[in-house]
Amino acid sequence: MDEKLRRFGEFIQAARKRAGLTLRAAEEATGISNAYLSQLEQGKIKQPSPTTLHKLSDVYQIAYEDLFRLVGYPIPGATDTTEETAGFASRIGPVTSEEEKSLIEYLEFLRSREKR
Repeated sequence: MDEKLRRFGEFIQAARKRAGLTLRAAEEATGISNAYLSQLEQGKIKQPSPTTLHKLSDVYQIAYEDLFRLVGYPIPGATDTTEETAGFASRIGPVTSEEEKSLIEYLEFLRSREKR
């Protein structure tokens, strides 16, 4: 199996679980068959359509651009988001700018303690 497809599958599965959805519930919410969703999560779909990615991003509350990047679609004018950042977003969900600032401050604190 292609490594990129495997990572995408893991990412999309983690996002679905974080959203608290079963494959059947995701099917109802997106209109995408649970069999196809399962194949996506297993890394068996080589290039899901932009429409599919858009539906998933809405229901799973993850950035459309992150899904595009993970699948390998080019993103014109996009900022440089790494796959690690995208994976982090799939685990914690969307954050407000205030939450982001607090998370960054806390991470800086943890890193400063490690240097001692």
